[in-house]
Amino acid sequence: MSKSNKLTAWIFAALILGVLVGAMLNAKYPASAAKSYEAAIADVTTALENEESQGTLKQQLQGISADSTLAVKERWEQIAAAITSEKKKTAFAERAAKAASREEVMNPTLKSILEIISIFTDIFLRLIKMIIAPLVFSTLVVGVAKLGDLKAVGRIGGKTMLWFISASFVSLLLGCLLVNIFKPGLMMNLEPPSALLDSGVDKGSMTLKGFITHIIPSSVVESMATNEILQIVVFSLLFGVATAAIGVKGEPIIKALDSVGHVMLKVTSMVMYVAPFAVFAAMTSVVAKKGLGVLGTYAIFIGEFYAGLILLWLILIAVGYLLIKKRIVTLFGRLKEALLLAFSTASSEAAYPKMMEELERFGCNNRIVSFTLPLGYSFNLDGSMMYMTFASLFIAQSYGIDMSIGDQMLMLLTLMVTSKGIAGVPRASLVVIAGTLATFGIPEAGLLLLLGVDHVLDMGRSATNVVGNAIATVAVSKWEKSLKD
Repeated sequence: MSKSNKLTAWIFAALILGVLVGAMLNAKYPASAAKSYEAAIADVTTALENEESQGTLKQQLQGISADSTLAVKERWEQIAAAITSEKKKTAFAERAAKAASREEVMNPTLKSILEIISIFTDIFLRLIKMIIAPLVFSTLVVGVAKLGDLKAVGRIGGKTMLWFISASFVSLLLGCLLVNIFKPGLMMNLEPPSALLDSGVDKGSMTLKGFITHIIPSSVVESMATNEILQIVVFSLLFGVATAAIGVKGEPIIKALDSVGHVMLKVTSMVMYVAPFAVFAAMTSVVAKKGLGVLGTYAIFIGEFYAGLILLWLILIAVGYLLIKKRIVTLFGRLKEALLLAFSTASSEAAYPKMMEELERFGCNNRIVSFTLPLGYSFNLDGSMMYMTFASLFIAQSYGIDMSIGDQMLMLLTLMVTSKGIAGVPRASLVVIAGTLATFGIPEAGLLLLLGVDHVLDMGRSATNVVGNAIATVAVSKWEKSLKD
């Protein structure tokens, strides 16, 4: 067995072992239920008694909590409404959010165990992040400099963006079609959270100004320190074009950065030995926290979403087959480690260095790989695209909001634009969804329905993002007639 196959086997074994150990820990240290509405109302009453003065708000809340004619949940929702109307971020508002979301409280012993286990995942992801900035910069500068002129950069960039826009549209449209066919928001009969609650997802970056200023780095050092891939790409493109423009004087820089790129790929192969431990830790943590039971509660939604991902994979594979015929099988054989890493860690970023290395071994031109792949991580997240329309319309269905075909198409076009400005934002898909829900008058609190299983969904999204970017890179290489056999 080759070293590559051995590593893949170890990663797969770690994934299975992590699920088993996580299930055992979850059974041994079960989570306790969050406070009920009754207990939360009692907490609010106690808090009111301890406050010296809350003015009108205090009187209003005391009146609601003392009104025995109201049902418990109705009484609580009125308390939450009073707090929201006063725009007071007090202890009462925090209690309102915790009570209505009905989250489970993790066992303290389990929390301590998982903190120790998660060290392996944290170390691996830090090592990967350590590699990405110098790898993207060195390979992209060398690739652009070797292209020689702005005309070649523009030609390849145009083909790349054409693929990205087309793939994004197909992914968003597929999510829209599937959620209309399956109707998970109606079939699951979930009780939606109060529309007055805050989802806790920050959507502050969802503005045109935020998108434009995010693209242009104020400091390349800061961009590299925070792994802002899109900003690094912009600086690298300018640096590469300038290096090519000065001719002979730029050749030493190109040679030096070419060597840096090869060194970083060697570092990647060294870091990969930590991958099985990281995968084990990540899977153990997820299953121990959520338990296998969460798959039962949300089985319909998870099953239908993953069925959609499989259909998206089939579409991408079919397009790949049209381009490279039977070599598509070889491509997936090379991507197996990257796919396992992205799936088990729920991070497309974790697969980036390995993916770059394997695409070059497959036969893609290193200039195309170093140009297309970093852009893909900002503009071509196919799995995340499909999730955005799927989740947004699922939440609308859960609240009984009937959106017309026109509104759904408008939402799709809105997501086509807003989703391109979220590179580097934590929980990027949720950030975009939160902004979209607010735009179309859908309660943002509906995100609380998905937060509990978002990690499970993110695993599939991340693996799909890897597939989409790999086939995009192969397609551009094929169009440029630089794909080697």
